[in-house]
Amino acid sequence: MTASTGGPAAGEGTGTRRLGSRIAARAAGGGMRVFLVLVGLFWLMPTVGLLLSSLRGPSDISESGWWQVFSAPAQLTTENYSALLANDTITGSLVSTVLITVPAALLVVVFGSLAGYAFAWLDFPGRDWWFLVVVGLLVVPVQVALVPVSKLFGTIGIFETTLGVVLFHTAFGLPFAIFLLRNFFAEIPRELLEAARLDGAGEIRLFTQVVLPLGGPAIASLGIFQFLWVWNDMLVALIFANSESPPITVALQQQVRQFGNNIDVLAPGAFVSMVIPLVVFFAFQRQFVSGVMAGAVK
Repeated sequence: MTASTGGPAAGEGTGTRRLGSRIAARAAGGGMRVFLVLVGLFWLMPTVGLLLSSLRGPSDISESGWWQVFSAPAQLTTENYSALLANDTITGSLVSTVLITVPAALLVVVFGSLAGYAFAWLDFPGRDWWFLVVVGLLVVPVQVALVPVSKLFGTIGIFETTLGVVLFHTAFGLPFAIFLLRNFFAEIPRELLEAARLDGAGEIRLFTQVVLPLGGPAIASLGIFQFLWVWNDMLVALIFANSESPPITVALQQQVRQFGNNIDVLAPGAFVSMVIPLVVFFAFQRQFVSGVMAGAVK
């Protein structure tokens, strides 16, 4: 009798503890979600502020902060973007930025993929030593090469040209690209490559039909990183780009230096220069996340 009366009490206690654990877990999960939402809102606040500032007139911007829009929505206007489109310097700088960023990103992806495959699966003399050289180049700062590369580009006639900026970004983007893709390609099962070779696949076919599809997430991640780095760069563009058609970062800096109060052009220009990389990121978000997760698992 004693044992029978103690059983339900013990079961009831266990059920209570389980219910308490579930409630605590849900409360903790809900608290974490609220915390992450608050962090996300705090992180987006500068972007929202820049967007609202770009939709306000110069007088409104000088008189009050962007948060006044919520109490006076009549301040919102698209005249700033009309002025931006009428500014030949800003619109031309956007074109120059695209002409620099897209080739620089594509060249790094193409040559990085080829070199990464070679270091991972091809045998050639001094392969490991050459890879150590590539790894060593990762620690070379960009600032060290500015003066000698400027002299070299001036000698061969590509200083202050789009080609010079593209080549500089490509050269300094390749070490990281090779290092990243070599490590990713090396994780591909050897049996898969051997089976493709037994089926008569050569190195070119093996690279294009087996390695590239499997390395798609890592290649997409690399392309996004390179695109964002080149698009947002100002130091290299300030030195090597043509001063008559500078990229957007340099053009905005020049606008601040020459006309410090023309916020009606600076605010929408800065927002547009920020939105385009965001669009590229979200367009390839799935591939980016897959590449990051694959690298974490491996």
